[in-house]
Amino acid sequence: MATIQSLQNVIGGARVTPSGDVIHEVRNAATGATIAHAATSTAADVDAAVEAARSGFAHWRDATPSERSLALLRIADELEERGEELARIESENTGKPLALTISEEIPPAADQIRFMAAAARILEGVASGEYLAGHTSTIRREPIGVTAGITPWNYPFMMAVWKFAPAIAAGNAVILKPSEHTPLSTLWLAELINRHVPEGVFNVVLGAGETGEALVRHPGIDMISLTGSVRAGQAVAATAATSLKRVHLELGGKAPVVVFDDADLAAAAEGIAGAGYFNAGQDCTAATRVIAGPGIYEELVEALGVQAQATVYGDPDSDDTFMGPVISEAQRARVQGFLDRTPSHGRIVAGGGNGTAGSGFEDGFWFEPTVVADLRQDDELIQDEIFGPVITVQRFADEAQALAWANGVRYGLAASVWTKDFGRASRMARNLDFGAVWINTHIPLVAEMPHGGFKASGYGKDLSKYGFEDYTRVKHVMANIES
Repeated sequence: MATIQSLQNVIGGARVTPSGDVIHEVRNAATGATIAHAATSTAADVDAAVEAARSGFAHWRDATPSERSLALLRIADELEERGEELARIESENTGKPLALTISEEIPPAADQIRFMAAAARILEGVASGEYLAGHTSTIRREPIGVTAGITPWNYPFMMAVWKFAPAIAAGNAVILKPSEHTPLSTLWLAELINRHVPEGVFNVVLGAGETGEALVRHPGIDMISLTGSVRAGQAVAATAATSLKRVHLELGGKAPVVVFDDADLAAAAEGIAGAGYFNAGQDCTAATRVIAGPGIYEELVEALGVQAQATVYGDPDSDDTFMGPVISEAQRARVQGFLDRTPSHGRIVAGGGNGTAGSGFEDGFWFEPTVVADLRQDDELIQDEIFGPVITVQRFADEAQALAWANGVRYGLAASVWTKDFGRASRMARNLDFGAVWINTHIPLVAEMPHGGFKASGYGKDLSKYGFEDYTRVKHVMANIES
């Protein structure tokens, strides 16, 4: 029988056992086996982490941009060198296919850290000048203080990178709380990061919602950055409002994929399936809401069904595996609930139930790649985020209806348009009410471009110079030069 780890917080560079009585089981999503236990961090543990972080901030805020940059470059180099080790930890916990995690997550993570390392040295501001006679004004961008990052279970180490890299680049200290389902890769990162920054600059506290709430309420925390559900974002924003903390929210999505009749059908079907089933659809930008033109509709539905049936899921260690399980039994039940409530006019074209991933994986949290067609705009499957490997399809009549349906949800994170008509693509990109719009592709991200949504998808940007500047504050300094 495999040894079950007992996980610890990382506070001030040292491992510290959480003091809470509640124990969370950390499970391998592919097999269902318990692989670790994590006690819940209490308010006292959060106090200790904040004290360490404030001490770390006192030193790190005075580090020069080149010193911060060098630390991040060294972190990126080591992460890249040990990338397979990190990917194996992530795969064991989440069930993600190992080969895809190595190829699709490690390189971007290292690149994003390097981008923030460069950003640390090129802060932009208004030029100094005399805007009032006899006085010179200067704009300073300064670190905020201690930032608390609350990360989700769908991309545990990638979202940790999105939280710590800009914060550290700007001179802040960081406390991360990973999801109780997926703390392993964040603890691995903590060990790596703490070899390159002063004690207290990077800390990790384990726990669930109550630990996150303690962070949000703590007077020693200056900023909260959450990636999570709309409900979690609303709770964080409401709690943070009592102390007027800065809040950065990257929340849910329901990305429309608008496919016009002139689109390359084969490329669209392949691209949608890839972006819909990657990470088992557990991605707030996943291509899961297809809005198809009347001339291409039936053929596209059929092609998506073929793609779903051809998607290989199962053993995470197999190079042929494209899709892993969902994260937990509760999440699988949630996804199944959506399918069980499919309206009578809806048509399940492929999948629709719990998957079977082969010997040794019978107790994992598998769900079949699924396609549901003939849905209407007010259906639950269209309006609510499923967060599983389910692609829905609607038939639109004209461009105006396609746009109205695309925008007709509470989310505003990402969207894509598939057409050969440049003018139509440009019109749609202008009018789609989403923070990112792709044309004839879906889901690529680059460090130089911002990621973040509108409406119920939250506010604030990750990646890019905008994501970096979110972790700074602006100060105006005016000097009397005639005294």
